[in-house]
Amino acid sequence: MNQTVASRLRTLLILGRVSNLPTVWSNCLAAWWLAGAGSAAKLPLLLLGLSALYIGGMFLNDAFDAEFDRQRRAGRPIPSGQISEADVWRYGWGWLVVGVLLLFGLGWLAGALGLVLAGCILVYNQAHKLITASPWLMGLCRFWVYVIAGFTGANGTGLRESLPGWSVWGGMALALYVVGLSYVARRESYRGPVPFWPLLLLSAPFFLAWMMDPGDFRRAALWIALVLGLWVARCVRPVFQTGTLNVGRVVSGLLAGIVLVDWLAVAPECPPGLNVIFLILFGATLALQRYIPAT
Repeated sequence: MNQTVASRLRTLLILGRVSNLPTVWSNCLAAWWLAGAGSAAKLPLLLLGLSALYIGGMFLNDAFDAEFDRQRRAGRPIPSGQISEADVWRYGWGWLVVGVLLLFGLGWLAGALGLVLAGCILVYNQAHKLITASPWLMGLCRFWVYVIAGFTGANGTGLRESLPGWSVWGGMALALYVVGLSYVARRESYRGPVPFWPLLLLSAPFFLAWMMDPGDFRRAALWIALVLGLWVARCVRPVFQTGTLNVGRVVSGLLAGIVLVDWLAVAPECPPGLNVIFLILFGATLALQRYIPAT
């Protein structure tokens, strides 16, 4: 491959934060399964649509932050001259439009919710450097991913009949987890210690699993909860230690942990094949992060 083409491709992969795409796919699979695991034929379009929205949001993140990056993060693709700001805007809007259109291919409801998600993505990208509560907007974006996937996996045909209750609860737990890691991620751009209180939000999936999984189901989920707990503890341990904190490494680990959060959500009745898929997605996220920065 021509070196110029390879360099351009790597720039695009970095802008799209594609190393995190397996976490979007695990969101889709978990919510789809929790809602009843409807037609599997809809899964490819669901995965493609939400992946396109994620990539578009990441491109627009850099486009909105171009001036900030010129002042504080000169190594980012736009200020370093690897790609023009105009191109990033075009790619971002293009991916966003493609994502919404793909979701409309699943029906009017999925498409309409895709528009809601696209709106949340735009609000987050516009406001995340301006308001300290922006991590809650990021959590809201992941919540809508769960809801869209839940409606796609539901067997009902009408709005009321297909409301994916378990997917909503799972999405709320994931959203709180994402809020917690997003507060940590803010320290990549702003100096200061990482606040401890958002780390408590990382425990939301454990509480949801405890409430959703009584009796034998709770015991079935215990091992996955243990794996997730150990992984989160490993990721946040540097926050409590003295010395220079590599915030990017902490956040990258917590982002990979999203797959484990999804796995825990479906743990009680998860078939063996789906267990393997979640493990593969977790490993794929870690492997991709070695080559494409997650943040």
